[in-house]
Amino acid sequence: MFLAASQTSNLHSLPLLFFSGRSRSHRTLSKSIFRPSVPRRTSARCGQTCCALTAVPPTTSVGSEAAVPSATSAGSMAAKAVVTVKLTVGGFFENFRLTRAVDDINDMIGKTLVLGLVSTELDPSTGLEKDAIEAYARRVNQKGDEVKYEVNFSIPEDFGDIGGILVMNKQHKEMFIRDITLVVGHATVTVHCNSWVHALSDSPEKRIFFTETCLPNQTPSGVQRLRKKELKTLRGNAQGKRKRFERIYDYDTYNDLGCPDQGDEKARPVLGGKQHPYPRRCRTGRPPTKKDPLSETRSDVVYVPRDEALSEVKQMTITAKTLNSALDAVFPFVGTVFINTMLMVLNLMGKDTASNKPTSSQFSEELDFSQTTLTKLMKSIADGCGRVRHDSRTKDKLTWCRDEEFARRTLAGLNPLGIQLLKELPLVSKLDPELYGPPESAITKELVEREIKMSIEEALEEKRLFILDYHDLLLPYVHKVRELEGTTLYGSRTLFFLMEDATLRPVAIELTRPASPTKPQWKRVFTRSWDSTGAWLWTLAKAHVCAHDSGYHQLIAHWLRGHCCTEPYIIAANRQLSVMHPIHQLLRPHFRYTLEINAIARKNLICAGGLIESCFSPGKYSMELSSFAYDQLWRFDMDALPADLIRRGMAVEDPAAEHGLRLTIEDYPFASDGLLIWSAIKQWVQDYVSHYYPDPAHVLDDYELQGWWTEVRTKGHEDKKDEPWWPILNSPENLAQVLTTIIWVASAHHAAVNFGLSQYVGNIPHRPTIARTTMPVEDEPEGEAARFWDDPEAALLECLPSPVQATQVMAWLDVLSSHASDEEYLGGDLELGWAKDPMVRTAYEKFHRRLKEVEGIIDERNRDTRLKNRCGAGIAPYEILKPFSRPGVTGMGIPNSISI
Repeated sequence: MFLAASQTSNLHSLPLLFFSGRSRSHRTLSKSIFRPSVPRRTSARCGQTCCALTAVPPTTSVGSEAAVPSATSAGSMAAKAVVTVKLTVGGFFENFRLTRAVDDINDMIGKTLVLGLVSTELDPSTGLEKDAIEAYARRVNQKGDEVKYEVNFSIPEDFGDIGGILVMNKQHKEMFIRDITLVVGHATVTVHCNSWVHALSDSPEKRIFFTETCLPNQTPSGVQRLRKKELKTLRGNAQGKRKRFERIYDYDTYNDLGCPDQGDEKARPVLGGKQHPYPRRCRTGRPPTKKDPLSETRSDVVYVPRDEALSEVKQMTITAKTLNSALDAVFPFVGTVFINTMLMVLNLMGKDTASNKPTSSQFSEELDFSQTTLTKLMKSIADGCGRVRHDSRTKDKLTWCRDEEFARRTLAGLNPLGIQLLKELPLVSKLDPELYGPPESAITKELVEREIKMSIEEALEEKRLFILDYHDLLLPYVHKVRELEGTTLYGSRTLFFLMEDATLRPVAIELTRPASPTKPQWKRVFTRSWDSTGAWLWTLAKAHVCAHDSGYHQLIAHWLRGHCCTEPYIIAANRQLSVMHPIHQLLRPHFRYTLEINAIARKNLICAGGLIESCFSPGKYSMELSSFAYDQLWRFDMDALPADLIRRGMAVEDPAAEHGLRLTIEDYPFASDGLLIWSAIKQWVQDYVSHYYPDPAHVLDDYELQGWWTEVRTKGHEDKKDEPWWPILNSPENLAQVLTTIIWVASAHHAAVNFGLSQYVGNIPHRPTIARTTMPVEDEPEGEAARFWDDPEAALLECLPSPVQATQVMAWLDVLSSHASDEEYLGGDLELGWAKDPMVRTAYEKFHRRLKEVEGIIDERNRDTRLKNRCGAGIAPYEILKPFSRPGVTGMGIPNSISI
């Protein structure tokens, strides 16, 4: 969703994972070569094979790189390690460091990198850890952006299995270690680190990379202390300002959204706590502001744990800094050139502006020049990203004004999570009538029956009435927002009727302004009309509803449920689940980049004066509204797709139906495609979990797992820690449900509400993000009604986003809809850590095949002319949940993680 200038320069940003790197170049050796000297140990607790590397007397060399020298002395054997260090584009500037010459000399004499081998066994004579076998690595060659270091060891025969590798970087700069290949006799194994190792000058602590994957109570005695020590390091001490090289995960409130030192207008409340409940974010430890000790000072560089940073590939793809500076430069120019709002917005609508309003020759030239400049800017960004454009604006440019498209997009648009079944009429607000006025809706039974031509009782029984209900959510903010310049707000309800062909038809829109000390409550219902005045009012009412839906989508369905609520899972996993833990390895691909993307969002997009406040209806109250929604609406158990559909009345449980659910609207593209993805994820996770946890006792006894889930609830989502709906991890089934929900949200849920941004919001009248003016019939203010009667088209254009706002939104969301060239997709390449385990590999290959089948099923559905919500004249196919994609803006593809 969110991006901006990144503060890091690295190629890969995955924390260390045993066998879980991204390189596919390592040559897998045959089973005859990989031969430990003792039988492979199969755990009685979880059925996992622990593959430690054991010293085996060498008899043959293993490939040119893996050739091992002969044993150096009696009672010992030789081993070799090859370290692959990845250079970065940012590393070019290291050439100008004063300490560069010292590092180069140390590299030449082999005094840069120290490796230590750690035994899995304790010393039987002392009961303590055996001393690590340490040696310097020497730089042997460089090919492209990879540097190879080699180190030889002499290992005593009684050393035991190698359970870990200690690394000390004696350079004056950090280095990115891609992998370490160990060769001991016939045994060869590659530890895929994909991690930054700090310089000795930054910290004397050595890094540890483990060579085993196992549950806590299966940890070999020789590395038990190191496993716990590593987690303690990652937790930190919650003190001081975080340094760039650190890998510390801790919690904090959202106290860095405002800039109170710049004036009261830039002050924002702290989100997190009793007054404004909210999830927690990653702590940076910056000092407090001068005016507000509870708020944190802001800076251009926002700390995230080192291995969470965006890769250089990702940074270059999104061209964040270039985009920021280019847009900052072009927007003032756009504001002066597009002086006529009507011309600009009519152009967005696809109309020929020159034929609608006369313009001077000079203005026409400026308009053409501005459009050309902006087009070239966006084209250069697109070309730089290697993107292939795919968007529905070329399908039908007039769909913005059509009722059928307005309704269809509640099922197959950017926010398919707002629509719900209407279960009763009349509608009654739950808000305090003393504050907001009479709670009864103005949508009456008689009005609805007149529009749908059937009785309310029959319509409710047949489940044919649906609603977008933003009344109680928005009403408390109406008066606050109306005090802001250039925006307005209502509470809204929009009613839809289900037709025989499974399409929806809008029936009525209710807009409400709550009571105030000076005015009574105002509410009015708008319906489709065949007279000119009623038709224009209906169009204006739809624009307001679209703005409300845009705000709900961006602040709640997208940011809150996706980005924001996922961050605590990531922090807790790194604090409580060792990288040796199989659940850490299952979840890690779904956490890639999210912490930095969220940090960038706080810095540029959801902060005071950011894009969200500037271009969306709630303005400066946007994040406060998000907090209100978290308090009132968010539940972890309802983030699961089936539970969400059932809660909204969009499905019912049916054991005889596919996926165990029967959809209320059969042609509901998000739900029907989403259930295919949900079921595939669930089956994969169940297979994985059952492999490591054969019965409930294993789940209950796993103290790292229990610690992770406890911390998610009590620290990450502290403001909801006492809610009764939190699942309990007391069985493999419950664990699988929790993990499936997290993976679903981080992958398919986020994809469904993010990668259609350019497609659905790129044409502003289709989906305005802000409504700037009130309805002309509200209290019939002096002059408003007259202007509306005189020029209703101008009234509509004044209500829609301004030219500058429209340009900002279009430019940002086009980039935010793009896939990077190094994107990793759900069910894509096999994680290398899973390749060594036949059961896990087989389960994942089944998952991959199923997602390929899902792509075909979605394609077939998009060609089915009976499915009118996804197939028809001028309708773009619903491809947003197709699992795989090319790089660029494609309107499809499900990345593993919230990576944009």
